[in-house]
Amino acid sequence: MISAVCWIPKGASKVVPESVEPPTQEEIEELTKSGALERSNDSEEEEEQDMEMDGTEKEVGGVARALAAVKALGKAQGDNSSYDLKGTIDALGELDMDHYDDEDDEINVLSSGLSDVYYPSNDMDPYLQGVDDDDDEDVEDMTIKPTDAVIVCACNEDEYSSLQVSIFEELEDKETNLYVNNEIILSAFPLCTAWLDCNLKGGESGDKGNFIAVGSMEPAIEIWDLDLPKEVQPFMVLGGISKKKTGKKTSVKYKRGSHRDSVLGLAWNKVVRNALASASADKTVKVWDMVTGKCTVTLDHHTDKVQAVTWSRYAPEILVSGSFDHTVALMDVRFNDRSPNTWQVSADVESVELDPHSEHLFAVSLDNGTVQAFDARTATSDSTSGSRPIFTLHAHEKAVTSIAYNPAAPNLLATGSMDKKVKLWDLSNNQPSCVASTNPKAGSVFSLAFSEDCPFQLAVGGSKGKLKVWDILTDHGVANKFGKFGNRGTETALVG
Repeated sequence: MISAVCWIPKGASKVVPESVEPPTQEEIEELTKSGALERSNDSEEEEEQDMEMDGTEKEVGGVARALAAVKALGKAQGDNSSYDLKGTIDALGELDMDHYDDEDDEINVLSSGLSDVYYPSNDMDPYLQGVDDDDDEDVEDMTIKPTDAVIVCACNEDEYSSLQVSIFEELEDKETNLYVNNEIILSAFPLCTAWLDCNLKGGESGDKGNFIAVGSMEPAIEIWDLDLPKEVQPFMVLGGISKKKTGKKTSVKYKRGSHRDSVLGLAWNKVVRNALASASADKTVKVWDMVTGKCTVTLDHHTDKVQAVTWSRYAPEILVSGSFDHTVALMDVRFNDRSPNTWQVSADVESVELDPHSEHLFAVSLDNGTVQAFDARTATSDSTSGSRPIFTLHAHEKAVTSIAYNPAAPNLLATGSMDKKVKLWDLSNNQPSCVASTNPKAGSVFSLAFSEDCPFQLAVGGSKGKLKVWDILTDHGVANKFGKFGNRGTETALVG
């Protein structure tokens, strides 16, 4: 399944990924303490036990096994056997097969000499002309062009969790190509992601990074460097637990500022670029300083699991969260001691999105199949009295797990649901009408997102684990209503 999808801005990834440095002694010791190497150590011990018998190490190699078989056969047939045991052993010894692959230091007098010539470069060797080096092919396969669209999917299959980094290419012949470029193995079931370009590596102040934050069933938030495709350890971990062994007992202690339960939602602040917000099943919302790796704000105004969180792009200090307690809260994180403004909703919150074309409007999707929209100017600090929604849309037959405003076209909203459908809505005059509906064959839809670079490309992920990309302008209803906000025709179909 795909639990979350996230577009990476074009040009944010390095064209040629960096090489991963080998682990330091401290990292190896940390892996050992975490138990990640226990399985390999166990297999090594089993192999060592197989190689030892009666306190001495067995001979290894094909000839040694053959000699052992011959000796065993001789013992089985007894001393009076006519079997020529000694002759067989002597013949095997003369063959010296254990050293068959050893190179001969002597000069081959039958050599023509041409193949023995040393060339300073492979380009000068006539036998290597027209042959591509494997390293060059690997680099080409991993290259991400500035024109490539990159999509990161949080995936899980059985007990295997990973981040899949896919490339979405628009080819010259109006065709498209979607393929996995890299995969990062995760230690826990991923639930949410957030891309960020905060410079976490130091260097010049104008430098940007290419990182993705991952929330999972664990209380820790992992930060992965997407420019290190073969990395096996996160660049940074926010919160989490630390285990200490005292004798036979293992004590678990939460790190300072950590969540106490699964991380259900993440949001990066595009203005205050070192700020990351997180929502958790522990009923809290936290704000993290990415540079120091510390929690700076903890908000506990909800009374049940907090499913979603998002920042305002108009006022970077404003944070909105949605919870299973049937409320949506808006707060200024600079004054976290004040009561937030709240709105009552009709069911558990699945997702919350702020309208990028309006400073005051936001939408909330619920697990009863509805979507409600609110105006932030009608807020109240009393959730029981709360203001009425500006509209309530019965969008799907099952839970609306994800919603997304189109970044280019005002009043265009996408909804995805457990009923396996994706729908597009015209919200003009606060009277929603469906302009397109499709079953992208992704299974139950868990996540969808519009591309900022190509705003009519919609990425969809669901229970079938197959990433889908829908060019919504291929739908005539969408093209007629919103095509004027696009910069190209309707030539691309549903991909994936």
